[in-house]
Amino acid sequence: MKLRNFSAFGSQGTRFGFVNCYLVRESDSFTLIDTTVSGGTQSIIEAARSIAQEPIARVLLTHAHGDHIGSLDALAAALGEVQIAIGAREARLLPKKPAQDRSLDPGEPQCKVKGSFPGAATRPTHLLSDGELYGSLRVMATPGHTPGHLAYFDERDGTLYAGDALVTVGGEVHISGFGPPYFPLTRLATWHRPTALASARRLLDLPIRRYVAGHGRIVEGGPELLERATRYAERKIRP
Repeated sequence: MKLRNFSAFGSQGTRFGFVNCYLVRESDSFTLIDTTVSGGTQSIIEAARSIAQEPIARVLLTHAHGDHIGSLDALAAALGEVQIAIGAREARLLPKKPAQDRSLDPGEPQCKVKGSFPGAATRPTHLLSDGELYGSLRVMATPGHTPGHLAYFDERDGTLYAGDALVTVGGEVHISGFGPPYFPLTRLATWHRPTALASARRLLDLPIRRYVAGHGRIVEGGPELLERATRYAERKIRP
């Protein structure tokens, strides 16, 4: 796994050149955001050790697609006493079948939930809600790519851990469902594009200084980059 430190608090781990996870420094431990695909356990643990001799205390999931939870079960087994957190809405998509629940709530767009949901045997220890502070990260509800997708904002350095709410392939900020045509992965797996756009608009209120996503490069810059992405998406979504 390729590791890049981008601030005093954050490091990006990349597998296969386009699947990212993130190690966030806390006072005495790491929070891991997403786990990439299966087979990443040892490289993630070694990456954390290369930064500091501190444990991974929390595994924080943005959503339940397979390229974000693929190594969850193996990591949970290897780390032992570790907190596992996911959004309360998204948690219904985390178990393996037949416990997995792909039904939609009244008031949600009644579109097919897209993407790969292989499920995990690991049960979350904490169900996250919009606006709460978990470790050093502010929880932001960003439905659209999936019904219960969450992003996380580090108020210490202005980093937005966007998961697949955004994509930064090509070094630019795009809203999932409206990404570049040469990278169709997030676009094809996005549940409801208008909801993804509405979630992105909400993030404009944050004092963002850096964008890091599930797929793509680290992009330095402020809310103006996201505002540009929303204008592009608005043009694409008009009938």
